[in-house]
Amino acid sequence: MLQQKIVIKVTTCCDKCRSKALKTAAIADGVNSVALEGDDKDKLVVIGERVDAACLTRALRKKINYAAIESVEEVKPEEKKAEEKKQEGDNKKKDEDKTPTPHYCQQPPRCELVSVVYDTNPGTCTIM
Repeated sequence: MLQQKIVIKVTTCCDKCRSKALKTAAIADGVNSVALEGDDKDKLVVIGERVDAACLTRALRKKINYAAIESVEEVKPEEKKAEEKKQEGDNKKKDEDKTPTPHYCQQPPRCELVSVVYDTNPGTCTIM
């Protein structure tokens, strides 16, 4: 599997916000590692397999208000590069049969607070 490196620009004002951003990214599906980089620690670097960058950015916006995708790129581990070149010709047919399963961003269901009021005098009309 190919890993992706996603760089997301975030605005964090304190350590609590940074911690919240790291936790939010760490619980996303497919994430292997999370780190803050940059001079102001304003870039969240997420490495993982099949990570939905848009869904992750949306979740970060809900938690820390500002998040924007800067880059998404594929990263191959250096150890496996030599092995993959040797097996590349043999695996072409096997790779064609494999189709990745789609990953959808799942949001928790929204709950609405509804109050029911009973009228003690149902015979009077108050519409004006």
